[in-house]
Amino acid sequence: MRLLTSLANLCAVLAGALITLITLITCGNLILRNTTGDSMAGAFEITAMSTGAAIALFMPLSQVRQGHIIVDFFTNSLSDAANGKLDKLGAFVLALVFGLLAWRTTLGGLSAYNSGSQTMLMSLPEWIVYAAMVPPFALTAVIGLRQALFGFELPTEN
Repeated sequence: MRLLTSLANLCAVLAGALITLITLITCGNLILRNTTGDSMAGAFEITAMSTGAAIALFMPLSQVRQGHIIVDFFTNSLSDAANGKLDKLGAFVLALVFGLLAWRTTLGGLSAYNSGSQTMLMSLPEWIVYAAMVPPFALTAVIGLRQALFGFELPTEN
């Protein structure tokens, strides 16, 4: 689990860098628009593409830390053992869903690559976003599967 946690942390750092890039582009675009009346061509495209990749990159760390929303209204009165089994079942279902997302995103990226699909203003290849999303989706699936099989303990710091 230590390697998976390190990879999840790396994904979160990359996501943070993308969010910082989005913020800088947005601020620069607002300053430019309010001072000169111009705007950056394609700022919206870069923001949209980066946001999609950043969301995907945050998913592995969220799963490692069990940060996804849990509605425990019906399970609050169950025993710890029963809740643990349900948590493992939830992690398994999450692993299946993220495995499916990784697979379908791969196919979407290949389709975008083969068709030469590009953004409208900047002509950026759209497959790049798909390629950025597949590894964190696959990593989240592996983390969920590992948690479903072996539990949710995080590695201890030495």
